[in-house]
Amino acid sequence: MTSPVNVAIVYYSSTGTITEIAKELRDAAVKAGAEVRLVKAPELAPREAIESNPAWAAHHAATADIPEASPEDIEWADAVLFGTATRFGNLSAQLKQFIDTLGGLWAQGKLADKVYSGFTSSAIAHAGQETTLQALYTSVHHFGGILVAPGFTDPVKFADGNPYGTSHVDGQGTNPVDDTTRAAARHQAERVVKIAGKLKAAVQR
Repeated sequence: MTSPVNVAIVYYSSTGTITEIAKELRDAAVKAGAEVRLVKAPELAPREAIESNPAWAAHHAATADIPEASPEDIEWADAVLFGTATRFGNLSAQLKQFIDTLGGLWAQGKLADKVYSGFTSSAIAHAGQETTLQALYTSVHHFGGILVAPGFTDPVKFADGNPYGTSHVDGQGTNPVDDTTRAAARHQAERVVKIAGKLKAAVQR
């Protein structure tokens, strides 16, 4: 009997949008039968910067109990979902810095043959959402990972409109994560668990 799929959801969120999507992905992956670790990239910003933004400070305090990601979480995982808000069409420094700590696992071949997928958000429509995910996926190719983007594989993706991964427009915090984004996240998590499960079963056969 195949063991459950291990899913690591590794994200960075400053004011909470990416955290909400990450939790939706977690719940859907658990419902699909996976073992899930929800972990956050370590914060790099100085305390003064965090405290200068009330929403950032409040979210930082509210998520203090979520563990920080470690390379061991990636080694443990059969599938990894990376999440970050877009920063000038690219990853946040915090998530990128975490990915940069994975060189030891990469050198041992321990990042290869896992399933990877990504999710993102931005303040306004478009605003680098797709380029952020494509930049993230460049690292996946270097890992020798198996990229499982949601594509347009379910009707919910025609509402969400992003085949590269779940994405949301948060309007600088004025647009909470809505049903469209949540449905897209659930589909992405289910697809990742399904494909990773098939791969794991083939290896264990």
